[in-house]
Amino acid sequence: MRGAIFIIDNGGQYVHRIWRSFRELGVLSKIIPNNLLPSDLKERKTVGFVLSGGPYIENSGNSELFLEYAINNEIPILGICLGHQIIGKYFGAEVSRGAKAEYGITEIKILENDLLFRGIPSKIRAWASHMDEVKTIPENFVLTATSEICLIESMRHKKLPIFGVQFHPEVTHTEYGKDILRNFYEISLRYIE
Repeated sequence: MRGAIFIIDNGGQYVHRIWRSFRELGVLSKIIPNNLLPSDLKERKTVGFVLSGGPYIENSGNSELFLEYAINNEIPILGICLGHQIIGKYFGAEVSRGAKAEYGITEIKILENDLLFRGIPSKIRAWASHMDEVKTIPENFVLTATSEICLIESMRHKKLPIFGVQFHPEVTHTEYGKDILRNFYEISLRYIE
């Protein structure tokens, strides 16, 4: 068995959709509460982590510990919505209220069509549901997608396998959402081979 993607549950409404999307791709994944510690997973082979969305960054439990664990062990990690904000904040970005809340379909402009967005068109329609957002690109990160409402719809670390998306690839309304999740899984496999 190649191992599992562990989805850190930050209380978001779409956590089970992340799990279901991976399952539909044939990828083993497991939802775990954000009050667990990375050391609780030692008996299980981890391919990658997903930091899920959620209502408040203050309720993100041990998400930063999983991020640190991923960094120290070169395990790929994808932050979705709140997870994206947790990554931004951890690396020193400003995270605060957006000028306008996003709730519904948003047109996303893809700025980089490799890695997470390999094979994805330059513009997609995606589901967004958030009030707060990452306002500044952290040091050593690259902006990979943007929209008219939210400047930093997606970013990635320049050297480490760390990715964040403000929108929700797991929601059926997001075009190419499963392809984005598949790309993350394929990136993750390269790190364990």
